[in-house]
Amino acid sequence: MSTPVLDRTADTNVPVLGILAERWSPRAFDNASPIDEDKLASALEAARWTPSANNTQPWRFIVARRGSELHAQIHAGLIGFNQIWAGNAAVLIVALAETTDAEGNAISHAQYDLGQAVAHLSIQAHADGLVVHQMSGFEPEALKQLPGVEARFVPTTVIALGEFGDVESLPEALQEREVAPRVRRALNETVLVSA
Repeated sequence: MSTPVLDRTADTNVPVLGILAERWSPRAFDNASPIDEDKLASALEAARWTPSANNTQPWRFIVARRGSELHAQIHAGLIGFNQIWAGNAAVLIVALAETTDAEGNAISHAQYDLGQAVAHLSIQAHADGLVVHQMSGFEPEALKQLPGVEARFVPTTVIALGEFGDVESLPEALQEREVAPRVRRALNETVLVSA
């Protein structure tokens, strides 16, 4: 299955691009489908072309396919209920912010730029029929031990990516969250000042 079977389109107050309204973060991943390598490459390429201050591109990714030792290491570094469902994802990606350059100079915009890169990755993946769920529930010290992680790279989020799965495969409490209405804070509570 290549597209989500649930219609979770956001009920926006004003029109937005359909891809933005349709994107959501499921926890039900198909635990059998391998990743479509072309779609994964497209998602990573979208992240590559993200806007970046001074073109510093202060983001790095560790990409682990289900069944690999690296996937198992990343999964083991997750905490809480993320461990219940995230291991089913075809790919787990650790997104790292490069907080200092190779000479030790601080990169103040690293997390901002990384966030943009992950957003671009997410939208491209969604456009290609994959689903993405970003997680902050992980043990940073465990992920800092992964191959390729230099001290200047800070694990910022873990991304589950793959095909949409069966909602009923989740524990009951997570099934309820999967189908609950989508809500967001009102725009007038987000925009503090507008003149």
